[in-house]
Amino acid sequence: MTTVGFVCVQNAGRSQMATAFAERERDRRDLDWDILTGGTLPADHVHAEVRDAMADVGIDLSDRTPREVSDAELDSCDVVATMGCSTLSLDTAVDLRDWDLPDPDGKSPEAVAEIRDDVERRVVALFDELEDA
Repeated sequence: MTTVGFVCVQNAGRSQMATAFAERERDRRDLDWDILTGGTLPADHVHAEVRDAMADVGIDLSDRTPREVSDAELDSCDVVATMGCSTLSLDTAVDLRDWDLPDPDGKSPEAVAEIRDDVERRVVALFDELEDA
């Protein structure tokens, strides 16, 4: 089984968006893949502007809670995408990618929508790549 992880420091913005889009792609493509998300220093809640931006595209993040991710969980992944804010350095065969996305926290709705759309494009491209492999 393929396991894909999405990680950032707070797990309250970019990685939550990526996880939601990955879950949607997994379901659309009828894949039996595990999706993992977490943060190295998780926040108390998903950023309000992120919840709003995702609601604008029909995805409800109101029930999501940021969580800490362990090295063991990350080591179990085939691919881990960090959002440009992580200091992860996995010493395993995990394919580690840094997407270097701006932090949506405190940004305008328009800026968060741009970040959201970029996250969506990257998730779809990652699924295309992994499915073709």
